[in-house]
Amino acid sequence: MAKSHAPRDGDAESTLTVLLAFAANLLVALAKTVAAVVTGSASMMAEATHSWADTGNEVLLVIADRRSKHPADRAHPFGYGREAYVWSMFAALGLFALGAGVSITHGIQELFRSEPASDFGIAYTVLAVAFVLEGISFRQAYRQVRREAAAADRDLLEHALKTSDPTVRAVFAEDAAALIGLVIAFAGILAHQLTGSPIPDAIGSILVGILLGVIAVVLIDRNRRFLVGEEATGQLHQAGLRALLELPDVEQVTMLRMEYLGPRQVYLVGAVDLVGDDVEHTVAELLDRCERALEEHPYVRKAVLSLSTPGDPPLTPEPQSAGRA
Repeated sequence: MAKSHAPRDGDAESTLTVLLAFAANLLVALAKTVAAVVTGSASMMAEATHSWADTGNEVLLVIADRRSKHPADRAHPFGYGREAYVWSMFAALGLFALGAGVSITHGIQELFRSEPASDFGIAYTVLAVAFVLEGISFRQAYRQVRREAAAADRDLLEHALKTSDPTVRAVFAEDAAALIGLVIAFAGILAHQLTGSPIPDAIGSILVGILLGVIAVVLIDRNRRFLVGEEATGQLHQAGLRALLELPDVEQVTMLRMEYLGPRQVYLVGAVDLVGDDVEHTVAELLDRCERALEEHPYVRKAVLSLSTPGDPPLTPEPQSAGRA
């Protein structure tokens, strides 16, 4: 049975990021709903739908975070890491159906049977409060992504797309979309107030829905890729190669595959040449010892090593660069 890994700093921070986003979205959703009912604004109604979708998504992301950390057992020797991608996929589908679908549908309906909005001051106040709350949540997600991106030697947006942690990616993307959506809603409501026409407001609702649809499709695709099985990043692959070569019993490595099993969890398979020329039973013990040593690394859920085929060229590590999952 695979060993259980202790909680890691990145896991704890991911939990904080999701819980903060949940609290912010719940407060924002309540405020926007009241404002949408009072003002009759289509853009505000789209924003309220957006925030309720995000709030529901955070619940799914909390489930994803918790279930992915269950320790390995006899039925699941590699652990439950991929549960994170399953529940994050549900959250992305919910964002697409509820957030994007409802916002676009409501906006189109308002184009044909629109009514003038009122109490614009309430709408502006709620949008301002929502921007502050969403900004606090986004700041936490941004700080985590930026720190991990620097450790992985990636651009911030590249890391947001490639990180193996779907909860961080979802919160970062949804909070960014929320801030952009608030700007769109503000423009739609302002144009409504200045022109007296509800058409710009309805268009704002449609634009918010399109924005959510694009974000949802990106999140769905990323979770799909990790569920199918995605090779570990170049930086992490190099870190695994160096870890193998640092083992005293390993002379050279001729093959190395690392596949994500969940957030910051990889399955490592390699072929190695061992030091010396020991007999068969000793070689088996040495390989087992190397596998156990690799599994002490917080990212390696399971390691399987075999002997290299004679004549296979060795792998050479690139210059040292930190790698993150």
